[in-house]
Amino acid sequence: MTVRLLLTGYSTAARNMAIDESVLHHVASGDSPPTFRLYGWKPPAVSIGYFQSLAEEVDLDVCDELGVEVVRRITGGGAVFHDDEVTYSAVIPENWGSVPDSIPESYEYICGGILKGLEGLGIDARFQGLNDIAAGGKKISGNAQTRRKGMILQHGTILISIDLERMFTLLKVPSEKTRKKLIDSAKERVTGINDILTNHVSFEDVISALAGGFERSLGVEFERSELSENELSMADKVAGEKYGTEDWNHMR
Repeated sequence: MTVRLLLTGYSTAARNMAIDESVLHHVASGDSPPTFRLYGWKPPAVSIGYFQSLAEEVDLDVCDELGVEVVRRITGGGAVFHDDEVTYSAVIPENWGSVPDSIPESYEYICGGILKGLEGLGIDARFQGLNDIAAGGKKISGNAQTRRKGMILQHGTILISIDLERMFTLLKVPSEKTRKKLIDSAKERVTGINDILTNHVSFEDVISALAGGFERSLGVEFERSELSENELSMADKVAGEKYGTEDWNHMR
C-alpha cells in the first residue's frame, strides 16, 4: 500500500498545527490520501493540550524574552517543549488498514513505526502506558491523538536531545526549590536519542530512520509528496486566524 509522506522541514508553531488541521480536513473530504508528515519547530515552542490553560501552564513572559512561541493543540495531553526533536503526524481514516478500533491499541499500532525507526538507529525502545515510548526506562517519545470526521490524527515527538533546565524555565512551577526537584526528577525519567548514542545523529538522520520505521511497521511504501495548493491555502488561513490568535491560545 502506498501512502503519502510529507517532509515539511521546520515551521512556526502556528503553522505546524495549521498544517495538521488542513491535512486532516482534506484527507477526510477525500481530496488528499492518508498522510504521514515529519517536521520540526523553528523557533522553539511550547504546545499545550486542548483542555489546558495557557496562563496556568506556561510562563509567557519568559517565553517572550527567550523567543519561544506558544500554541494550543487540537489534541489533548500536557504541555510540551519543542526544540531539538522530530515531530510526526499521521492522518488516517479510522478504518484504515489494520488500525485497531480501540484508542489504546491504535496508539500502539501507529507508534510501532517509531519503535522500528529507533531500532534502525540502534536504540531498543518499548511502548509504555497509554501513549509513551521509553528507551532504557526513560521516556523518549510522547504522543497525542484526536478523532474527527471519521479520521485519526495522531502526532508526537521523538526527542533528539532535551534541555530540561530551559524547559522548566518556560513552564510554571511553584518555586525555585520545586523547579530543581522537577529537573532532577525529569533527568531520571526523560531522555533523547543523542543521550543514548555515542555517535550523535542529526535531524535528517532521524527523519530518514522514522520514515523507514513506519514503512516496515505498517507494511506501507511512502511516496514523497508536497502539500496541495488547497492544503497550503487552508493552512495559511488557519495559522493566521486560529493558531496564531490569543482567542484560541488563551481560551479556558
